Amino acid sequence: MNLLLLGATGRVGRYILDYALEDGHVVTVLVRSPDKLEDYAPGYGNQLQIVQGDATNAEDVAQALKGGATAVISALNTDGTTTLSVNIALLVRLMQEQSISRLITVGTAGILQSRTEPDLYRYESSETRRRSTRAAEEHRRVYELLHESPLDWTIVCPTYLPDGARTGIYRVEKDFLPEGGSQITTADTADFTYRQCKSYEFVRTRVGIAY
Repeated sequence: MNLLLLGATGRVGRYILDYALEDGHVVTVLVRSPDKLEDYAPGYGNQLQIVQGDATNAEDVAQALKGGATAVISALNTDGTTTLSVNIALLVRLMQEQSISRLITVGTAGILQSRTEPDLYRYESSETRRRSTRAAEEHRRVYELLHESPLDWTIVCPTYLPDGARTGIYRVEKDFLPEGGSQITTADTADFTYRQCKSYEFVRTRVGIAY
């Protein structure tokens, strides 16, 4: 495959990059600081294409997509701004222009449906323990933008994300967090996210993931 990866220097994105390169895929990454990936360059040659730029800049995103991507994965962080929703709006437009349909993003369990109050998102219900809803609201905007788009999207929605190794053993559920789930490591979240490039089981839906 030929992938465009956003958020490659983040806690989840770095693992996705590792998995894709280990499997021999061509990966283009759009990053603000290429020096954070300088340790990769010598070992992967033309298999890894590093594009310096900003995920909220249309020209930069368009340039990264010109690498011939057949699928796009976004593991961008909210960083307290509108980066996610601005980037998704750009991707929806630019991917259509280049006839790329598959998009997988990493969201948050807060935008899954509540089990106790099914008409609400988890972040709006009594299920959440977070006082601030800023990040969840930004992820919700992403979900709404994708829901209205024609893309073949999947939003992977992890709960509490501690650092940890990949086990490959976890539970997933469409639209809801697996019952009793309380955490999932960054490496296993990356594992499931990466696997969606080859799967259409969860197209146009949110997927909760937890142990």
